[in-house]
Amino acid sequence: MDSETTIPITALKGRGAATRIAHRFSKDARDAFDDGWGTLQADDGEPAAPLQTEVIFEDAKSAIVQQQSPDIYFEQSVNPYRGCEHGCIYCFARPTHSYLNLSPGLDFETKIIAKRNIAQLLRAELARPRYVPQGLVIGVATDCYQPVERELRLTRGLVEVLHEARHAFSLITKSSGVERDLDLIAPMAAQQLAAVYVTITTLDASIARTLEPRAASPQRRLRTIRTLAEAGVPVGVSVAPQIPFVTDDMEQVLAAAWDAGARSAFYTVLRLPWEVAPLFREWLALHLPDRAERVMARVQEMRGGKDYDSDFATRMKGSGIWAELIGQRFEKACAKLGFNRVRAAGDFGLFRRPSLDGQTSLF
Repeated sequence: MDSETTIPITALKGRGAATRIAHRFSKDARDAFDDGWGTLQADDGEPAAPLQTEVIFEDAKSAIVQQQSPDIYFEQSVNPYRGCEHGCIYCFARPTHSYLNLSPGLDFETKIIAKRNIAQLLRAELARPRYVPQGLVIGVATDCYQPVERELRLTRGLVEVLHEARHAFSLITKSSGVERDLDLIAPMAAQQLAAVYVTITTLDASIARTLEPRAASPQRRLRTIRTLAEAGVPVGVSVAPQIPFVTDDMEQVLAAAWDAGARSAFYTVLRLPWEVAPLFREWLALHLPDRAERVMARVQEMRGGKDYDSDFATRMKGSGIWAELIGQRFEKACAKLGFNRVRAAGDFGLFRRPSLDGQTSLF
């Protein structure tokens, strides 16, 4: 007789990951098992309640991150949150939770680190005499308009500082929450100081529901593009990541985004660094078991036979025939529709240093 009975992994409603996978610095790993005493159930005999999101406040030491990667089109970024409740299973930022001694799996999407002093730090950094304005993007690592932003308003605080300083910026999101801040973003866009990029991975709602479980639906994101465009904000669409046999409607996404008002576009292929690889394999086994092997075979084909290759020359677009095919499809669709190439928003000649007390100077 077995000493323990392992519990089969099952999908959790509203969550991308199914487990708290051990991070790469863990010295040991733990698995749930049924000990016969109902420890995996609530007191009333029903399954345990859904996982709740926990916000952990942090006093950050700096706001602006200088980008050193040669394959990124902007110079600096600001991220108000670590972790993301959207729960996108493919998120390349998941492994960063390992540095916090947290799981890149469920912890990444249920334990959100909020940098509560981020706006004050940004103000101080922009006010430095030696600061030189450069291309800046908000929300590169995790979504700056994820659900907790409705209450915490950290992204709103960043935009307010940039608005005061007339500092050009772009932001990337999957959320309709960006519409809340149109009162600041639209006037800046009129001065060529703001642009927004909305990620739409697929138009297939059934795929998106498990791939990006707490993000806005694809149709809602199209409405956000239309709302932004009608307000005069330059809008782009990110059709990233491209996942063979999972997100195969790139051309349809680009056409729908164009019709909604997007005028620039970019893509990347699936990236599976560190713990993202086993998490994605787990997701495939739970949601697309019939094509899991085919998907991973094509992913490895684009990565030189491995799950992932971090080489700057290929990490964003991959290599090999399959990667070339995706690139050709993207280029042809963009040329047919008229999309522009992505570039950071910016007229840096309008920049003025913000005051440290939050009051605009009269002179």
